[in-house]
Amino acid sequence: MVQSMTAFAAGTGNAEGASWTIEMRGVNGKGLDIRFRLPERMLSHEQALKARLQKLVARGTINVGIRVDRAATGAAIALDEDVVKAYLSAAIQIRSQAKNLGLKLEPSRASDFLGLRGVVMSGDDVAGLPEADILRSFDEVAASFVEMRATEGAALRNVLLAQLETLSDLTVKASTLAEARKDQTAENLKTNLAAVLQGASGADPDRVAQELALIAVKSDVTEEIDRLGAHVEATRTLLGEDGAIGRKLDFLMQEFNREANTLCAKSGSTELTRVGLDLKAIIDQMREQVQNVE
Repeated sequence: MVQSMTAFAAGTGNAEGASWTIEMRGVNGKGLDIRFRLPERMLSHEQALKARLQKLVARGTINVGIRVDRAATGAAIALDEDVVKAYLSAAIQIRSQAKNLGLKLEPSRASDFLGLRGVVMSGDDVAGLPEADILRSFDEVAASFVEMRATEGAALRNVLLAQLETLSDLTVKASTLAEARKDQTAENLKTNLAAVLQGASGADPDRVAQELALIAVKSDVTEEIDRLGAHVEATRTLLGEDGAIGRKLDFLMQEFNREANTLCAKSGSTELTRVGLDLKAIIDQMREQVQNVE
């Protein structure tokens, strides 16, 4: 089953006077990059939460945000006494150093300390969090996130299959044009051989024939067309497999592009060149879609 790296899921919950919102956003990425924005009380859970997601997804950049709010209780502001003591001690040392250097500092005010990190304890720190409930919500959002990746992946697969069918039709068209060109190519070589032999009496006929045969081989696009057909079948098979197939698909797109470029370079006819350019256009469209496949 094709999985898309682009997805979004969100969920909310409330318990023990707290309410929370969890959001997951996924975009494409070369590997798996999971980033969190968590309340301070939940920072210790980050690695465990990351491990849960790593079991569900293989590639993509995923941003996870958890926001927790508490209903106002009218309680007085609570200070973290240890943090306050640490800041006051640091302030005393700074004033002592300033005095030794002959510097005069402005008097300190209580408001100067209230804005410092960790001095005022948040509701989460004072009353704790319903962590078990939040973790259950996280699992539910993660399940919805994976489900959306699968839904988006199914739509992505349908688009790729339609594009692959167009690519297959163009490959067949190129094969038909190349086959029809063979007789004309052979006739042209015979004409060229006769002209060369007639204009150069001292030329070695066998040597001239070898050179013309080499030109014929270099202009033959049979191998390129055969490889394009093989890549079509490999891509079709891959789109029916489970797991992370994005990198394999990207490799096949590179192979498609290589064969299309060679086809254009060796075509020798306007019609075949036009088909080669159409192939390159549809391959570019497929590559854009493949960038979102896990």
